[in-house]
This record gives sequence, structure tokens and C-alpha cells, in this order.
Amino acid sequence: MQTSIPCATGNGQAAVGLADHFEEVIATDSSADQIRIGTFRPNITYVVASAESSDLGDESIDLVTVAQALHWLDSDGFYREVRRVSRKDGIIAVWCYDILSINSEIDAVINHFYRETMRRFWFPERRHIETGYSSLPFPFERIQAPALSMTASWNLAAVTGYLRTWSAVHNYMEREGADPLTLIESDLESAWGDSEELKRASTRLLLLPASASFSSSISSSTLFHTSSAVSQSNPT
Repeated sequence: MQTSIPCATGNGQAAVGLADHFEEVIATDSSADQIRIGTFRPNITYVVASAESSDLGDESIDLVTVAQALHWLDSDGFYREVRRVSRKDGIIAVWCYDILSINSEIDAVINHFYRETMRRFWFPERRHIETGYSSLPFPFERIQAPALSMTASWNLAAVTGYLRTWSAVHNYMEREGADPLTLIESDLESAWGDSEELKRASTRLLLLPASASFSSSISSSTLFHTSSAVSQSNPT
């Protein structure tokens, strides 16, 4: 059966989704700390390795994926590695996602926080997310992908937990020694109402699938169903 490798897997969110569709998933990340907390599945093997140098065998992988992390990689080195490890009919699929949307009042608070309060604290690479990776090279024969989105039902605590995963928030805490979420806490609470009420949070998902070498035997329906399952649990 088919083998997938989610590169820069972090704690394994993408790997878990892929595990439902592939017999074997080899999840790699350069951080040993992330690999140690990877979510267990019997068909997932976690490996400390960079996306640019995985030590996997030549022509051994059917699907190479990168979720919300392509902009952190050395693209030339990564693309060489993709071509080396991919089987002749292999696929590469990368994706990224926008800022989440809930409703106009809450969105106004979060968007101001994102674009104004956090502006100086985003890494420069964040611009590649904002352009949907159109500013990065992607030298593969693309496969047409449908419009996709991620949705979840969240209460206020889940949303603030999500905001705390932003790299800009981490940078703010390190530089300023304070939690920037306190700056919008009252506005967010006012816009939300009952903090335990579940609200629908959604975000646009941009999927870029392509042939890693030659024509692929992985059906488009399998690929798109997989990408949807990978991203359903958490729009982060």
C-alpha cells in the first residue's frame, strides 16, 4: 500500500489525518521535542529529520506533504529531497490557511490584533502565508485542487488558545515579557458574549498538489479527501 511522509510535522496533526488513508506514515520534524509529543497511531513512525535531508530511501514515498510550514524550509534543498524520495508516480501536496473567521464583531477584534498589534512581531516569512505561497517557487506540475476550508465549533477559551499558538504572540512574550492577549481580552469577551457558547470558526485552506515526478496513481479524490480529513480537527 501507499506510504506518506508529512514533513515538519510538529506534534503530528497532519500525520494523524494521513494515518486514516495510508498504510504507513513516516512523520519527520527537525525538533526532537516535537517528535517526543507526537500523537500516537500504530501506523505512524516519528523520526527526527529535516525536510531537506530525511535519510529515507530513494523512490520510497508515495505522498510528501507539508502543512503550514513550506515557508520555513530551504525550498531548493526540500524540492531536491522530494524528487529523491518520491516514487515515479509520487505526489507532493503543501497547504496553508488564512486567519480564522467567526462573525463580523469578533473578526474585527482578531483582525486588528493580527494586523496592527502583532504587526512588528511576525517573522518576515509570514508574508508567504498571506500570499497563499504564490511568492514561493513551486517547480512541479500542479494538479487542480477545489476550494477548501476548515471549520470547527469553538468556545472563547479555544479561540484564545489558538491565538496563543501564533508565532507573533510568542515573539511578543519573549521581547516584551507580557501576554499580548490581555490587550484584547475585554474586547474579545464583549464581542463573544457567553464564553462557553460554541461558535463556528472557519478559515480558507489553500492546497497545492502536484506531481513530484511523473504521472501519479494516487487519485485526486483520495488526495482531496485526505487533505480535508487532515485539516478538520483544528484550524491552526
